[in-house]
Amino acid sequence: MKYRARLFSVKEPYTADDELFMAAVRENFSWHRNHCGEYRKIADGLGVSEENLTAENLPYIPTMLFKRRRLSSSKPLIRATSSGTSGNFSIIGFEASGLLCALKMTLKILRRRGLLSLRPCRYFIMGYKPHRSNRTAVTKTAFAATLMTPAVSRKYILKYENGAYKPDFDGMLRELVKASEKRLPVRFMGFPAYTYFLMKLMDERGIYVKLPKGSKIMLGGGWKQFYAEQPDKAGFYALAEKTLGISDENIIEFFGAVEHPVLYCDCKNHRFHVPAYSRVIIRSPDDLAPLSYGETGLCELITPMIKATPILAVMTDDL
Repeated sequence: MKYRARLFSVKEPYTADDELFMAAVRENFSWHRNHCGEYRKIADGLGVSEENLTAENLPYIPTMLFKRRRLSSSKPLIRATSSGTSGNFSIIGFEASGLLCALKMTLKILRRRGLLSLRPCRYFIMGYKPHRSNRTAVTKTAFAATLMTPAVSRKYILKYENGAYKPDFDGMLRELVKASEKRLPVRFMGFPAYTYFLMKLMDERGIYVKLPKGSKIMLGGGWKQFYAEQPDKAGFYALAEKTLGISDENIIEFFGAVEHPVLYCDCKNHRFHVPAYSRVIIRSPDDLAPLSYGETGLCELITPMIKATPILAVMTDDL
């Protein structure tokens, strides 16, 4: 896939080249149509071929389908699963060449955001501690985030005990107070809900620390079952400053999904930007027509990154 290789080799991660992107999309579409019988049926049923393919008529698969059916276009090197909070989960296969594309993309975006460093850090992971029974992509991603700098230690909020994960807020709080008294910076990584709950607990108990210079909060994943308790961003940033001494310029938010493994990272103004490796189309919930800028709808995500699973274009169930 020469066009995919060229796309993921561009030096500037936020400089769009629509011609190159669509060439990589057509290349990826042709691969999946020729190697996945289910994908071919979807494309043919919609009357879409290599000759009439556009970004707007590209066959998109609802992420919900991946939670109910296993689709494959080639033998994967590894598989990752979604968190499965609804009781169902996706299993997505990744081949070696796609993983190399993902690595190139990730390094460029993290470097641009200033997150790669040789200075050691202490990591507080507000997510799952790895366990042999846990194959979720979010667990792998959280661990991978600790490779941005040399990791002196890794502390996890969710620990596996008696067949289930349970949060250990008191243990994390004790370790956090210790870390605040040392010189190395601290980096939080993981679910924003657990980070917020820890800061709320500190505020309720009157525990306030000043973490070492260079400390950061990196937020990845949604609020899901804690949606009703989600604060506005200003409130979250203010609480982080109050309890941890971390200002908003050191809070970084990520977005991604196992069915769409592109790294979205906010800028210093806390706005998300679409990188060169993907495109986003917002569609009307009523008739699925593309909407104009600023309108609320369903999110279609496009990337030609992966050959092993037909995730070229997926439709999330988020507004």
